[in-house]
Amino acid sequence: MLATEEKISVTGDPLTPETRIEDGGRRLGLILTLPAQLLVLFIAVFPLLMQLYISLTDWSPLDGIGWWQAYELWNNFANYTDLAIDSRFWDALCRTALVMLICVPAEFLLGLGLAILFIDNFAGKRVFYSIMLIPMMVVPAVAGYMFFMLFQSGGPVNDIISTLTGQPFALAWLSSPGTALIAVMIADIWQWTPLMFLILLAGLVGVPEDQMRAATLLGASWSQRFRTIVMPKMKTIIIIALSIRVIENFKIFDTLYIMTGGGPGVATETISVYIYKVTQQDLIWGYVAAIALVILIALSILVSLAISRMNAAKEA
Repeated sequence: MLATEEKISVTGDPLTPETRIEDGGRRLGLILTLPAQLLVLFIAVFPLLMQLYISLTDWSPLDGIGWWQAYELWNNFANYTDLAIDSRFWDALCRTALVMLICVPAEFLLGLGLAILFIDNFAGKRVFYSIMLIPMMVVPAVAGYMFFMLFQSGGPVNDIISTLTGQPFALAWLSSPGTALIAVMIADIWQWTPLMFLILLAGLVGVPEDQMRAATLLGASWSQRFRTIVMPKMKTIIIIALSIRVIENFKIFDTLYIMTGGGPGVATETISVYIYKVTQQDLIWGYVAAIALVILIALSILVSLAISRMNAAKEA
């Protein structure tokens, strides 16, 4: 009876020689990749669990005990309640959001405009293309020092304004709370517009030329072709480009810290600079862990929303 019963594979199909080989391949693949999967899981999960654990304590390196003994300084959710009423944290978060809301759209519009210019062939295109990508290749700390020198009261920026206006102009850009953040945003836009340009140019190149030619023959203007053909085809690319820059701009640190150090006072203190100061100067590591976890959750939500929009754009 047992000998005549039809054997079933792990997938529920009759067990034939082919399915035996397939099931064996699956098991072998699982065995061979299991160590790597466990390692990746450990690398991803362990720091997150450690961060959550530290965020529920008042532990600091100055306490003289290891992080594994942080339970002795358990404070439940005190760090999170302190975070909710920390005006400096919320100010830094709003400042970061302001930089993001100005820089990302500016980089997108400039990058899109440049990508549209570069979609056609013209003399010296390769040279200009290389020049366009140079800012993105500059180390952010070096870019910060460059713009630190440019925006000095006796620097080139004031000299150019003096020449254009015909009046002496010696504004201390980085020493004034009203202009320091503007200088930082100009530096960020200069450095990361090429990334937007590169991504959007790749999207424009992928737009089907036959559809554009057909629309042209039907009498559609350039703006109509761009609105009805180009933009729908580039939805996914645009979402990816904006998502990358939103996340990276949210973490702005190197350029800003070299230019202003978060000053004057806290006028340019973004969330990354605030976390750095609390970590390195105040050494309140439990509180920093709570801040970082909240930021991680917020960015994860943004990424999830971007992915859902991207999937919706694909299905449309």
